[in-house]
Order: sequence, then structure tokens, then C-alpha cells
Amino acid sequence: MKQNMGTADRIFRISVAVIITALYFTHVLSGPAATILLTVAVVFIITGFMSVCPLYLPFGISTKAKRK
Repeated sequence: MKQNMGTADRIFRISVAVIITALYFTHVLSGPAATILLTVAVVFIITGFMSVCPLYLPFGISTKAKRK
């Protein structure tokens, strides 16, 4: 897949995922909402490290800087 995420987007996603994970494991988040947020965090980690967001593809969105 073609990369479509810029550095700022990747840093934001990974940071949010780390925060959600920390809140989950310190039991600040609990219940069904915690499970959903943990799933979102896993998706953010995967897409952040791969630099590909599948939701961007159908809309043609890319936050990656264009090379000259």
C-alpha cells in the first residue's frame, strides 16, 4: 500500500494510543468504553507504524508531504 500519513499524523496517533493504553492499564478507563478505546489504540499503533490509513484511501486524503 502507498503511504499516506505524514510525520505529524503518525506522532499524534501513536501518542494518543500510548495515552489510551496507559489509562486502560492503570484502570482509569473501564467497562465497554475501555475495550473500544483499547481497540482504537491498537489500530492507531498499527496504522502509525505502517504510515497507511485505510480510511484515507477512498477519500484520496494524504497528510504526507509531497516531494519535489
